[in-house]
Amino acid sequence: MADGNSLSSGQSVNISQQMARVSKPGSNQLRPIWEAPARTSKMPPLSSFRLTKELIGERTKDNVIIVTFGNFAFMDFILTWVKHLTDLGVSNLLVGAMDTNLLEALYWKGIPVFDMGSHMSTIDVGWGSPTFHKMGREKVLLINAILPLGFELLMCDTDMVWLKNPLPYLARYPDADVLTSSDQVVPTVVDDRLADWKQVGAAYNIGIFHWRSTEPSIKLAKEWKDMLLADDKIWDQNGFNELVRRQSGPAVDDDSGLFYAFDGNLKLGILPESIFCSGHTYFVQAMYEQLRLKPYALHTTFQYAGTEGKRHRLREAMVFYDPPEYYDAPGGFLSFKPSIPKNLLLDGEHNLESHFALINYQMKHIRSALAIASLLNRTLVMPPLWCRLDRLWFPHPGVLVGSMTRQPFLCPLDHVFEVNVMLKDLAVEEFGPAINIREYSFLNNPLLPQHVKESWLDVQLCQEGTEDCHASNNTSRPGLLRFPKRSSEEMFKTVFSSFKDVKVIQFSSMEDAFLGFTDKMREEKFRNRLKRYVGIWCCVDNHTPGHIYYDMYWDEKPGWKPAPPKTPEEDHPPF
Repeated sequence: MADGNSLSSGQSVNISQQMARVSKPGSNQLRPIWEAPARTSKMPPLSSFRLTKELIGERTKDNVIIVTFGNFAFMDFILTWVKHLTDLGVSNLLVGAMDTNLLEALYWKGIPVFDMGSHMSTIDVGWGSPTFHKMGREKVLLINAILPLGFELLMCDTDMVWLKNPLPYLARYPDADVLTSSDQVVPTVVDDRLADWKQVGAAYNIGIFHWRSTEPSIKLAKEWKDMLLADDKIWDQNGFNELVRRQSGPAVDDDSGLFYAFDGNLKLGILPESIFCSGHTYFVQAMYEQLRLKPYALHTTFQYAGTEGKRHRLREAMVFYDPPEYYDAPGGFLSFKPSIPKNLLLDGEHNLESHFALINYQMKHIRSALAIASLLNRTLVMPPLWCRLDRLWFPHPGVLVGSMTRQPFLCPLDHVFEVNVMLKDLAVEEFGPAINIREYSFLNNPLLPQHVKESWLDVQLCQEGTEDCHASNNTSRPGLLRFPKRSSEEMFKTVFSSFKDVKVIQFSSMEDAFLGFTDKMREEKFRNRLKRYVGIWCCVDNHTPGHIYYDMYWDEKPGWKPAPPKTPEEDHPPF
């Protein structure tokens, strides 16, 4: 096995030889990606999955190789990343496996994989953890291994997806040594040119960057590696920014958008923030949409619920590939129309009070929907969530000045809800049965099977006593059921037991839909669960702490107002 030193040497590095050629010897033909090896064949030895010049050369196109890497915990992200590229007709890619579980799984799926020899744990690594920092060092070692071999390298994190083939765009800048994405949230250009480097104040983001094998880029990669290996506390991205920003400017020429950086010889370009999107320019601002541009890439930065939050955001955008069973859950689905009053969404100023009034209204309806989903043993399709204020991790005036954030805007679920807690296995004894959820765009996803779309019941809530409004399983027309508001647990169970084979039940509203659980113990556990489902809004200025806790049961506290905790003792969630 290669160790860290050989990985940085540019020689044979631990990374996969085994691309399983089609049988003609010397034909240099590779099996198409996704075409799995025959199950009768034996897994090649680990030593054959090393990174070599030959292996990279086999996979390159126009001398370019696209690389990502990760461990088994990120397998579904990696499969999504590969599928987007192959759907775009791009196959000059390689995936680095940081553990043997991932290496074997990818090999048997027909994905070009190499062994990084780091043998990391197969569990998710939290942002900022020592393991996370180690992954960052692997990236630097990998760049140092590949560049001296003479290849162009497009290096990507696994939590991003390609929406358009980036290679023609990168080829427009043949003089660039490095092209990098950034965390810029204020637009610097309004078309598809490189970002205006003089206006980019935010960090360069190394989740997407392209390296050419030139003397200045090889020198940068080596200095970056030496810096990180000398101090294990430096975050790889901070190190990169520190080195590259030693010098900024002058411009290389009048029109390319490239500029001199690092040691004054490196030609650097910054990919435009509107189409090489961060989690903010894509999900919050929808900058590409407002500028009528087609995005190339989406990177799930600027989010608040760890890996689960990243996955949920990609699902909201309908760009994550889940297995077929995700789209056909046992027990079926429950959804509802949010029916938000216009004044809550649009009237008055956009401020703390109007934002929380809007969120609290939606939260109350989601609370009822979660209760009904729990009662009927169905998976809840979350509604689209509207916000009037952005969420960040520092004080701001509601939205970022200079950004293109519209008010109100459709906000990601993790702006309000603790998506990671909602998806966690909470102890049934304390929190009652699990309630599965799906993203708001779920029923519009092209991957939803036809038999699910066609098995549908609309439920129209009505005032008991009005025409056709009584607790019965008689549909007033096929696919439509009128059902009384303020129904009890028993009424729900009795009526909907007749529809247990219907895949999707959609309520016209959740206003006064449910009276509550009959069993007080179940009600208590349910409340316990839901109190943990919501997070914070951040942050007001001139107050420490500046965050405000959302409260799922705000309406039970007379005079509840959105305000940050007054004392350290008050600084805790409302449970």
